[in-house]
Amino acid sequence: MKRVARLIAVGLTAVVAVSACSKPSSSTAGGAATAAPADKKLSIGFFGFAKANSFAQATWAGVQEYANAHNAEATFLDSNFDGPTQVNQLQDAVTSKRYDVVIVQANDGTAMVNPIKQAVAAGITVVIEFTPVGGAYDTAAPQIPGTVTVIDPPTVNGVGLAKLGNDACKTVTSGACKVAYFQGFANYPLDTARTKAAVDALKSGGASTVISNFVGGYTPDSGRTAMQNLLQAHPDVNVVIGSSQALEGATPLAKGKKIAFVGNGGSTQAFGFVNDGTWYGVYDVPEKSEGAKAAELGINKARGQSVPESTVACATLTTFNCLGTKDTLKGLTADYSD
Repeated sequence: MKRVARLIAVGLTAVVAVSACSKPSSSTAGGAATAAPADKKLSIGFFGFAKANSFAQATWAGVQEYANAHNAEATFLDSNFDGPTQVNQLQDAVTSKRYDVVIVQANDGTAMVNPIKQAVAAGITVVIEFTPVGGAYDTAAPQIPGTVTVIDPPTVNGVGLAKLGNDACKTVTSGACKVAYFQGFANYPLDTARTKAAVDALKSGGASTVISNFVGGYTPDSGRTAMQNLLQAHPDVNVVIGSSQALEGATPLAKGKKIAFVGNGGSTQAFGFVNDGTWYGVYDVPEKSEGAKAAELGINKARGQSVPESTVACATLTTFNCLGTKDTLKGLTADYSD
């Protein structure tokens, strides 16, 4: 997985409503989470998707940059997209008490529940970044007491992609619009929740036909394969939505056809496709900024400051709710490259 308006205000308003603040660190069951003095150099463990993943590297750049500027030292723990490995890494970190703060970009949001509970009980400040942990994919609210979240809920992501997709329809056809939605991973809980939200919103937003039985994955090769299969079965498709990496492989196959594309992920390549008119838009989560925000919240909480328990990434870190089009991305630079 290489690696991102709302029906639009309604869905976002429900998520943004979570705005309570996390209290300064205090004693918790299993360990004392006392506020760190301002002159103590804090240790941060970043449990990212994988070092080889460009999206996780953008998060890491933000974490590292903020940490270095605020008397903290960060370490990237590489699980290489493996859920059990990431669980073991966090459990080992809790046992060794190696980190004052952990930032978790979970490969498996269900499997990480227990180790995160253990970290909180041990007095470690826990920030959950990007991927919800706890089984619910329609909220940015913390699902584990004592944690802080910086999240773009997958269902909100799906609704945003649908909004872009329905808008893209208007640029390629004046009649019925056939939209293909490439799933990321098949049977992956986060992708399942996002796909359902996108398909439902596409149907209610005007798409006449929605095709969602193709798996585009998160690489150009998998996207190319999905596009080949799609064009064989549905040569009259009008709009294709999928991960930006998948669409990088799919786009060349549309040469000569009037097809609009919507990518999920704001890489340099995706920005380029939007800016030159090849794609209609991208769902752009500014991931370096999100990593920096996660580090900011973790450091501040560890030092005894009150911080928001929940931060909705697209509402807080962009002025356009992550709905990237040629107009909204004007003058902006992508956070990472595929």
